[in-house]
Amino acid sequence: MKYKIINRRKLFAVTISDIIGYILFSPLKILRKNPLIEKNINEILIIRTAYVGDILMTLPMLRPLKEKFPHARITFIASKDGAGLLRGNPYIDTILNFNPFWFYKASLRDYISFISKIRSEQFDLAIEARGDIRELFFIVLFLRARLKLSYGFGGGAYLLTHVVPFTGMKHRIEYHLDLIRSLGCTTDGIDWGVYLEDSERKKVKEILKAKGIKKPFISVHPGARLTLKRWSVEGYAALGDMIAKELGIPLVMLGSERERELVNRIVNKMMFKPIVLAGRLNLRELAGFLAESALLICNDSAPMHIAAAMKTPTIGIFGPSKSLETAPYGSNCRVVEKDFPCRFSCDETKCRNKDYHGCMKAISPHDVFNAIKDFIV
Repeated sequence: MKYKIINRRKLFAVTISDIIGYILFSPLKILRKNPLIEKNINEILIIRTAYVGDILMTLPMLRPLKEKFPHARITFIASKDGAGLLRGNPYIDTILNFNPFWFYKASLRDYISFISKIRSEQFDLAIEARGDIRELFFIVLFLRARLKLSYGFGGGAYLLTHVVPFTGMKHRIEYHLDLIRSLGCTTDGIDWGVYLEDSERKKVKEILKAKGIKKPFISVHPGARLTLKRWSVEGYAALGDMIAKELGIPLVMLGSERERELVNRIVNKMMFKPIVLAGRLNLRELAGFLAESALLICNDSAPMHIAAAMKTPTIGIFGPSKSLETAPYGSNCRVVEKDFPCRFSCDETKCRNKDYHGCMKAISPHDVFNAIKDFIV
C-alpha cells in the first residue's frame, strides 16, 4: 500500500496498524465477497469531520450523488462548526454534528454515545471522504452499512468494501469527486456554497449599514488554524496601507474571537485604519459578509474556502501548505506563493528549513498587491 502521509511518526504508526489489521481482517474479507454497487441505494452516509475548509470542499459531491441516486436520503457527519455551514443545504437530509476526540478536544463519553446512536442506523452506502485510518477504525468499522467506500492511502483499507484508487496529488475537491466518480456519478459543473436564510442575509446588511461599510469593499482575514500558514503581521499591515493609499477602497479586517489580538496587532501598525469586525461574526454571518465583499485576501484557511464557495473573488497567500491541493477553488481565485521545494514534504506544523518560515517571508506586500490588480483596477 502506498501511503499519502508526510509525518514520519504517523506513517510508522499507520504502517504497523495496517500490518496488524490485514492479519486480523483478511480472513473475513476472503470469506465475504464485496457487494456490487447498484442503483437501489436508499440511505447514504458521508463522513467528513475535520476541518471546516475540508468539509466545504466535500460539498460538490452532493448534487451528483442526488442525481445518481434520486430516491436516496443523504446523512452528513461533520464537526459542530462545519455542521452549522451545512444547514439549509438542499442535498442533505440529515446533519449529524460530532467532534471526534482524535481531531478536537472531546470526551470519550461523547464518542461512545455517538457511536451507539449511529450504530442503530442502517445505511446502504457509507463514504468516508478523508481517507483517514482513525475515521475508518473509530466510525466506519462500527457502521451497519452494506457498502463502505473511501481511499486507502491513509491506512485502514481492510475496513472497506470498496477502495478507490488514488491517481496522484490534485485539488481536494477533485479528490472528493473521484470518490463519487467511482460510483458512476457525473460531475459536470461544481455546485457548492453556504445556503443562507433571508434573516441571515438581512442581518449582514444591517451590519454593513451600522458600520458604514459601502460597496465595493475588500475583506482581509489574516488568521489560520495553523500558525505556519499565517503571513506576517508586517506584511498585512503594509498591504492594508497600500490598498488604502493606491485604491481608496474600504478595508474590513475579519477574524474569529481568538484572532482579535492578531488583527489588533496588524491594525496598530497601519497608518490608514480599517474597519474591524474580528470576533463579531459567526461562520454563517461570515459567509454572508464575504458574499458582499468585492474581494477576500487571506491565508490558506477555512474563510478562504467559504469565500470561494460563495463565488467571491479570493486571493490565498500560501506558505507551507500545497496550493495544488487546497487553493481557493474557482476561476475568480488566485494564489500568491513562492517556490520552496520543502513545501511538498512539509507537514505544516513544524518548519525544518534553515530559513525559518522562508516560504512566507519571501512573499512581499507588492506580490499580493499585484494580484489584487487582477480584480480591482
